[in-house]
Amino acid sequence: MTRQAVRLQSGLQTPLQIRLQRSATSNPIEKEKEEHSVIDLAHVRSLLEARRSGHSLAGDFYTAPALHELDIDAVFSNEWLFACNVAEIPHAGDYVTLDIGKTSVVVLRDKDGGVNAFFNTCRHRGSLLCTEPQGHAKRFVCPYHQWVYELDGSLLSARQMPAGFDRDAHGLHPVHVEVICGMVYICIADNPPDITRFKAAVTPYIAPHRPERTKVAYSETLVEDANWKLVIENNRECYHCVGNHPELLATLIEFALPDDPRANRDFQLLMQEKTALWDSLGLPHLPADGGTEFRCIRLPFHRGAVSFTSDGRPACKKLLGDFTEPDIGSVRMFRVPNNWNHFLSDHIIHFRVLPLSATQTVLKTTWLVHEDAVEGVDYDIETLTQVWRATNDQDATLVAHNQRGVSSKGYRPGPYAPSEFMLTNFADWYAGKLATYLEGLPSRHAPIRLAMAQA
Repeated sequence: MTRQAVRLQSGLQTPLQIRLQRSATSNPIEKEKEEHSVIDLAHVRSLLEARRSGHSLAGDFYTAPALHELDIDAVFSNEWLFACNVAEIPHAGDYVTLDIGKTSVVVLRDKDGGVNAFFNTCRHRGSLLCTEPQGHAKRFVCPYHQWVYELDGSLLSARQMPAGFDRDAHGLHPVHVEVICGMVYICIADNPPDITRFKAAVTPYIAPHRPERTKVAYSETLVEDANWKLVIENNRECYHCVGNHPELLATLIEFALPDDPRANRDFQLLMQEKTALWDSLGLPHLPADGGTEFRCIRLPFHRGAVSFTSDGRPACKKLLGDFTEPDIGSVRMFRVPNNWNHFLSDHIIHFRVLPLSATQTVLKTTWLVHEDAVEGVDYDIETLTQVWRATNDQDATLVAHNQRGVSSKGYRPGPYAPSEFMLTNFADWYAGKLATYLEGLPSRHAPIRLAMAQA
C-alpha cells in the first residue's frame, strides 16, 4: 500500500503536507506489462455463464490483466464516475485530473463558476496538458509545443501554425459532466447512461447537508494492492468489521438496514426514536430504491454518538447546512462503480475508487467541513480523520490479503453470508454489465485485442 496524504487548508489547492509510505503488506504479485492485453472472449463468456449468484467471482476477474482492460472498456468507460466535490475546485482555473485506465480527464472550474471536463490531451499531437493531480491555471498551456486553451476548452493560440488554420475546430474534446448537490460526476462515453433517476432519488437525502457549501479539510490517496472489485466488495459489507475495525465500531452500527434481522431490541428502540426525530426535521431515511446501481439510506450512530470520532462527539463545531441538531445519524450513499460517502451533521467524507491495474487500486478519501469552519477553532485534522484513516489502513491490509488469496490456484468462489447481500447486488450488476458489453462484440473463440487505443 502506498499512501499520499495532502492536507488542504482554507480551500487552497496547494499541498501543505505530502506523505509517502510503503506498507509491509506490499503485494508480491508480478506487475502487469504495459502493452495491450489479449483476451479470449469465449473464456470470459464461459466464466460469466458458470457464475453462481450469491458467490464471489472467479479468480480471473480479480487477477487477469486482460480482464482489467475489459473492466476499463465495459465499465469505467461507459458509466458515470464520481470525480470530485466542487469544493476541490473552488476558484476559476482550479482543476483536478483523474485517470480512467489510459484515459486522463481534467475537471475544472470555469470563469463563470460552472464545472467543465475535458479529455486531458492536446489537440496538436496528443500530449497531456495537465500533468499534476490538481492545480490552478488561468489558461491551459500544453507543455510540449505551447498550444494555449481557455477554460472553456477553446483553442486560444497555436504558434507557427499556417494561415487558414482553424482554431475553432481544435478545441479540447469535452467529457460529459453532471453536478449533483456539489458532487461532480463524469462520463467519457459518447452516449452516457441516464443519471436522472439517481439524481432524483439521492438529492432529498444529501441536499440538507449542503455538500456544495463545504471546503476540503483533508485528503489522502492510497494505492491499495488489490483489484478494484475487492476494494468495493470490502466496503459493501461489515461482516468483517467486528474483527478488524475497533475505531469505526466505536460509533458505527454495523447493521445495514433498519429492519436487519440481526438487530437486537436496543437497536429497534433506537431506530424508533431516530426515525421520529428525522421525520420531525423533514429528513428522509428509508432506503432509496436504487436496485443494484446505488444505495442511499440514513442510519443512526450508537446511542450517545453523533460523529465518526473516537469519543462520538462532533468532529467540527460548525454544523453543515442549517442543522442545529448534531444527532441526525449519517446518510450512507454508494454508487457503482467507484464511490461511497458518509454525510453527517458536522462533516462529509467522499471515497473515490479508480483501477490502476489488475492488482492495484487508487482510493482517494476526502474530508469536508462547513465552508466557514476554521481549523484549530472549529475542528482539528487528527480528530476529524482519525477513525477513517485507521479504517482505511486496516482495509488496505485486508484487501491485500484477499488479493493474495484469490490469486492462488486453490481459490474457488465462495458463498456470501446473508449480511453480504450488497456483494450479491454488486456481483450481479458487474456480471450484467460485462454480459451486455460482450453482446456487442464478435462471438468468436479467437483472442482479440481490446480497443484501448483511440482511433
